[in-house]
Amino acid sequence: MVTLDWIVLGLFFLGLVGIIVWVLKQKEEDTTDYFLAGKSAGWLSIGSSIFASNIGSEHLVGLAGAGFLSGMAMAHWEMHAWLILVLGWVFVPFYDRIKIFTMPEFLERRFSAGSRSVLSIISLVSYVLTKVAVTVYAGGVVFDTVFDIDSVRIFGQDVDFFWVSAVGLVLITGIYTVLGGMRAVMYTSVLQTPVLLFGSIVILIVGLIKLGGWGEMENIVGSNLKLVRPASDPDFPWTGVLLGSAIIGFWYWCTDQFIVQRVLSGRNQQQARRGAILAGYFKLLPVFIFLVPGMIAYALNQKGLLEVGSSDSAFAAMVAKLLPQGITGIVVCGLLAALMSSLASLFNSSAMLFVEDFYKKMRPSQSPKHYVVAGRVATASVVVLGIVWIPVMLGLGKVLYEYLQGVQGLLAPAIASVFLLGVFWRRMSSKGAFWGMIIGFGLGMFRLVLNIKYGLVGKVGGMIKSVLFINADKAKNDMVTDLTSVSDKIERTFPSELAATLTEKVNAAINSLGTLTAESKAYASDLIAQVKEGVNGYYAETGGLIYKIASINWLHYTVLLFFICIAVMVGISLLTKKPSAEQLKYTYNAATAEEKAATRASWNVWDVVHTLIILGIIIAFYFYFW
Repeated sequence: MVTLDWIVLGLFFLGLVGIIVWVLKQKEEDTTDYFLAGKSAGWLSIGSSIFASNIGSEHLVGLAGAGFLSGMAMAHWEMHAWLILVLGWVFVPFYDRIKIFTMPEFLERRFSAGSRSVLSIISLVSYVLTKVAVTVYAGGVVFDTVFDIDSVRIFGQDVDFFWVSAVGLVLITGIYTVLGGMRAVMYTSVLQTPVLLFGSIVILIVGLIKLGGWGEMENIVGSNLKLVRPASDPDFPWTGVLLGSAIIGFWYWCTDQFIVQRVLSGRNQQQARRGAILAGYFKLLPVFIFLVPGMIAYALNQKGLLEVGSSDSAFAAMVAKLLPQGITGIVVCGLLAALMSSLASLFNSSAMLFVEDFYKKMRPSQSPKHYVVAGRVATASVVVLGIVWIPVMLGLGKVLYEYLQGVQGLLAPAIASVFLLGVFWRRMSSKGAFWGMIIGFGLGMFRLVLNIKYGLVGKVGGMIKSVLFINADKAKNDMVTDLTSVSDKIERTFPSELAATLTEKVNAAINSLGTLTAESKAYASDLIAQVKEGVNGYYAETGGLIYKIASINWLHYTVLLFFICIAVMVGISLLTKKPSAEQLKYTYNAATAEEKAATRASWNVWDVVHTLIILGIIIAFYFYFW
């Protein structure tokens, strides 16, 4: 970062401040104004907000890191533009007709207050402990790499720059979200989205030029360019990826408050649908602006043209090392935009869930302005919780991030199944929905506990490949620290004879990294693989059936859990009381002729054309990379 970059960053913040000041001058008289921008948003702000809310830490850190380690395997999740189209064409008319504020509110009207409470509680807890935590962790990783600052002196004390960047990120975003509500979130996204896109596209182009072109990347990446992996692949078997990613995608894009709140803000169905179509176009880009740069970083690392400390820092390393003056500032603005927009959306959605699903029940018949104040207090509370979580995140960030997609795979089946059946199956009963969600969440959290209990297998497994990419002292030191922690845990929990054998191999791997030659790294990788085999063998011998459940591929578990939820919901529904006529008003086929006519009048041939273009691009992508 040089003077020109800091000037660019300053101009970006001035633009944000200008938008927020304008938003604050708009009247906010009730919760519709505060949480849904007065239901006056147009297609540009809706589409930009959906995309900016989605592009967060999992892209800046996770998707680029996934590209670095496993190539195109994670691209399935980024080709879910078709599910955003499902949101626009199927669920926008439905949500508009039933006039709801939150997703849990739908469950109460369709089923019961108990179902609403279950979804609200799970959503709030998952938002604070996963989305806030991981975004803050990613912010620390990104800015530590880009700014290359170890500590900052504040009031005579040296403070770790991670704390400064993480707390600053949460506070700045929290302040404008508290003050401006949904309007601030949506209209700042209109500025943030083009900045993010421009910066990321520059990274892609500069990286390819530095590497020598797309063909050179293909040669170096090799089979990792393949989108579909064999059924025997331990991480991304096609038998789990195709359906498992769709289940997670349906939950996220069509039923999660975090995303759906954006289309609920539309002034009418036409604007909401077109916003979703615009977001569908945007969603085609992350593979090329985040995942492919991760693959480029891998190729540059292999050629010795770029030092990447770890897969998590692949994108940030390219920003820090490859960009010219001024452009670095723009890309850093894009990184800030992605992190801030994701956090802002999270804060606003969390506050809305609290006010609509809990506070209004505790304090009914209050004035509209009272609930807006409560919304601001709730938003501020989520901000504080995010900051309080930072110390835990500092110690657990890498582990928690590693399990983030797995956690989503454990949450999604119960929610996806209750919405799918609740909306489209008239016989679905209140008890079927309630107990299906309870059992689904219970089995999901049971697997999460097992993931933590047997997490050493995954941690060691992740090192087998990572150690091969080390080409800098910082990355080596990080690996040595991780291997030392593995050795300590083995000594504490394994039988002494086995522990001695495995720790000897770990120490030999550490010693092998004294010289970073291809041979020494390959030898260390082989030793780590042997350690994983030993750890896996011990757990298999002592864990029995419990460890067999923990060993099921996470995507296969997601698919299995989804069908278990469906079976439970269908079975209980057929054995219990049918839904009432009032409850059936909240099913898809309950639309009147007038409502269907209004929906038909809200789209024209150009909406269909753009939809077909998006679907055509997705099909072409799968055809090329299959």
